[in-house]
Amino acid sequence: MSSNTMKALLTVLAKELRELSRDRRTIMLALMMPLLFPVLIIGMATLAENRAKGQMEKDLEIAMVGAEHAPNLVAWLAGQGIARKPLAGDPDAAIRNQDENVYLKIEADYGKHWREGTPALVEIVHDSTRQDADIPVRRVENALQRYREQAGALRLLARGINPGIAAPLAVSHTDLATPEARKSLALLMLPYLLLLSAFVGGAHLVIDTTAGERERQSLEPLLATPAARGAIVSGKMASAAILSLIVLVLTLLALKLGAQLAPGIGRMMDIGFVAIGKMMLILIPIVFIGTTLLTFIAAGAKSVKEAQSYMSLLVMLPILPTLVLLVSPVKNQLWMFAVPFLAQNQMLLKVIRSEAVSPMEWTVYFAAGFGLAALLWFAATRRYHQERLAVSA
Repeated sequence: MSSNTMKALLTVLAKELRELSRDRRTIMLALMMPLLFPVLIIGMATLAENRAKGQMEKDLEIAMVGAEHAPNLVAWLAGQGIARKPLAGDPDAAIRNQDENVYLKIEADYGKHWREGTPALVEIVHDSTRQDADIPVRRVENALQRYREQAGALRLLARGINPGIAAPLAVSHTDLATPEARKSLALLMLPYLLLLSAFVGGAHLVIDTTAGERERQSLEPLLATPAARGAIVSGKMASAAILSLIVLVLTLLALKLGAQLAPGIGRMMDIGFVAIGKMMLILIPIVFIGTTLLTFIAAGAKSVKEAQSYMSLLVMLPILPTLVLLVSPVKNQLWMFAVPFLAQNQMLLKVIRSEAVSPMEWTVYFAAGFGLAALLWFAATRRYHQERLAVSA
């Protein structure tokens, strides 16, 4: 690159950043994301934790249809913090109307089956599509399971039989997950949010400096200057990339600050500065991919409105790998680090889980990421050589 081209690029870069500093609306729109994302992640996690704690710790009152047939069971459940609640009307209708989360239905022949030593039916009635019912249903299920085990053991002892005979296996769990891996569950949506920030963080500036200038008919005088068009478009893309990087840094710092101030599960989302540095390094290619792609699209649009119409589609691209991995988790393979968005998602998850990234994975990742950015930069530069670019709608 010649000195004149570099000088023109830096001049355009300084021009766009200077104009951006005067446009408070664009700056506010761009910087809202760093403040919104941490609040969204930590706020939702804290609300979910508080709701779960409230449902687990407080006494549970549920309706029990046919409670008179099993007074001992009802009394035992009350000792476990699950009390009987009077209910007038149809209990099924109460579940459907979301007035109740769960109720027990005890069969009329419960006492007869109990005395005969045959299984007595106790139904847990609930709506499986309602998340509010998950914890109450699990509490009732666990309590009934304990009651069944205790009653079964007492029956065997009454007959002089060791209860251990009925339990030929003792099953236990050994969890090899590291604390960092457990933390990744709390940060499941973080890769998507970071990808979105990196990918469209400079979208407002790209659209304004390309489609906006074309609509305002201020792009033609700029293209009429002796500066090479490649330097002009590169300067515009560089300014948008700088804005995206600023958005990323603020997003990560806001997340760290919010996690340190948040109680409970929010503290699990705290990310170290070393991890933040790795994430920034990982997201640099996607910043250039997003900036060059948006420049290519905006350069072909005749107005800001037309350019903005593509945003609804573009914001869906970063979430595709997350959705695919949620539906069909797969083991990491080298080819994944060459696929846009999927590669970033896998790399970010490795950092969050404190897993090592091999040199070959870094090589494939950067080669594919910067290679795609270079192709998109070339396409955007070619589009700037079209004479119709300077003509508005």
